[in-house]
Amino acid sequence: MSTKLVTVTLDDKLETVKEIFDNLKFHHLLVVEERKLLGVVSDRDLLKALSPNIGSARETYQDIASLNKRVHQIATRHPIVLQETATVDDAIHLFNTHSVSCLPVVDLNARPVGIVSWRDILKNLRINPTNT
Repeated sequence: MSTKLVTVTLDDKLETVKEIFDNLKFHHLLVVEERKLLGVVSDRDLLKALSPNIGSARETYQDIASLNKRVHQIATRHPIVLQETATVDDAIHLFNTHSVSCLPVVDLNARPVGIVSWRDILKNLRINPTNT
């Protein structure tokens, strides 16, 4: 689990999300309001929402305007979550049951404390092959 969380709010612009993804090695951002988890935005969600012409010679005003969309327009709301007391086996079960690429880890008050990706699971299984 990664505990280095980067969060955005529902009203943040996609320009902010793009800057975070461009400058950090993250594939998912947690959407938080008043310390509560409300959703997740993936780099794929962002790519679908933005014009492919941004930063190219064909860029138009309308392309640039797609950066002014807000997180609430593309975020996955009410994501599948993992409780902080869960095991690696619990995480594997959720990945196999739901079509998700990350699992926010939350405490009993729905506050994010970490995030687990399928890559984290693979790394853990390689290091600890019997740890489930």
